[in-house]
Amino acid sequence: MMRKYIYIVGAMIATICCFQTVNGQGKLVDRVVATVGSSVILQSDVEKQYAEYLVQGQPADENVKCYMLQQLVTQKLLSQQAIIDSIEVSESEVDDDLNRRMQSMVRQAGGKDRLEEFLNRSLLQYKEEMRPNIAEQLKAHRMQMTIQSAINVTPQEVKGYFESLNQDSLPYFNTEVEIGEVVVNPVLTKEEKEQYRIKAEGYRKQVLDGSDFGTVARLYSEDRGSAVAGGELGFATRSNYVKEFSAMAFKLKEGDISPVFETKYGFHFMQVLQRRGEEVNVRHILIQAKPTSASLDRAKLKIDSIYEKVTSGKLSFHAAASLYSESEETKYSGGMVRNPQDGSSLIPMDQLDRESFTAIDPLKVGEYSKSFISKDRTGNEQYKFMYLKSRIAPHKANMEQDFAKIQEAATQDKINRELSEWFQERKENTFIDINEDFYQCDELKIWLSKEGDDSLATN
Repeated sequence: MMRKYIYIVGAMIATICCFQTVNGQGKLVDRVVATVGSSVILQSDVEKQYAEYLVQGQPADENVKCYMLQQLVTQKLLSQQAIIDSIEVSESEVDDDLNRRMQSMVRQAGGKDRLEEFLNRSLLQYKEEMRPNIAEQLKAHRMQMTIQSAINVTPQEVKGYFESLNQDSLPYFNTEVEIGEVVVNPVLTKEEKEQYRIKAEGYRKQVLDGSDFGTVARLYSEDRGSAVAGGELGFATRSNYVKEFSAMAFKLKEGDISPVFETKYGFHFMQVLQRRGEEVNVRHILIQAKPTSASLDRAKLKIDSIYEKVTSGKLSFHAAASLYSESEETKYSGGMVRNPQDGSSLIPMDQLDRESFTAIDPLKVGEYSKSFISKDRTGNEQYKFMYLKSRIAPHKANMEQDFAKIQEAATQDKINRELSEWFQERKENTFIDINEDFYQCDELKIWLSKEGDDSLATN
């Protein structure tokens, strides 16, 4: 791990320092690597993206810069059209995206100080340098989404797409299932929660007595996503948080430290860093209230009671899920689980977590599993039992069983073709010049040739 850290630091320092002159002025030397219409792309634009790539833990690879410049060229074309079409993004949208990126980079780098060391500049300075590019990225993305939103496929087009595929190399789908769940979370009594409240109060006292809030958050907060950033969450509106958290955040003045308060995630206290209109930037420390053995026993009794009602026919599965399940994802869909990849009701068995696979695998269609302990997204234990609605055996793709998947592939194929045509038209009517140092890049040959290519769509 330490060798990997040193390797990444060395690569990043080399990336950053390559622009520094050796004269006494210490000025940054830059150059134009591409011209798109009236806009230019600088070497430093490519290097900033490469630095972000390295922070994510990716291996140093100079060839990646070819792809990055190709993406920047397509970004320029899209953003220029966005200006013509009066497509705008707000300052708050740019701030939100910047804050999200910074939090991710801080997490990947292992802390704010380490990231600033990597970048050889403060995060505030880096954010301001990145702001114009982020605004342009968001405009380009919105422009591409505008183009794509007008593209749809008819059932005839789906059929034509399927028939155009090589029938001998159609994809083979593994077993897929439609499944439901009823979930019961353990509920702690006031007395059981008290130890966690006391723990949070202790950390709050440390801060009030002079300890640095960010340091305490990094050491002890159990919100690991924000702990590495000193507990900072970035600018957000009321709707971004659960009601107890947002009520506290928008009640405090800048610099104030809140009392300890409770949400469904546990016990928090926070400090307001900055207010901006209807947005606020806070940092917080979270102590999770973890289930006790007694609370798990109570949850087991409750779910077994629900299970008995369902299996005895006193209550349908869908009614039981709607009335009693405590899963925010499935309660309002009658307990049915959606495929997180495409939103469909069919889930490949090999994508199920281990506990769900073990519960579902021996069932026949229409049967229910016994209750078992699972874990929610935060890692806390909960009880659930599952229902197998249908099972589709392994098979080669066909229109009858896989229409939704084929429709999605046909739609993407049409999007790629129409975006390719859009870029080809812009290419023919826009001055594009690539620095000769990048002529060896396969990704950029499309801009140097007269022929179209279907690889021009941005991600």
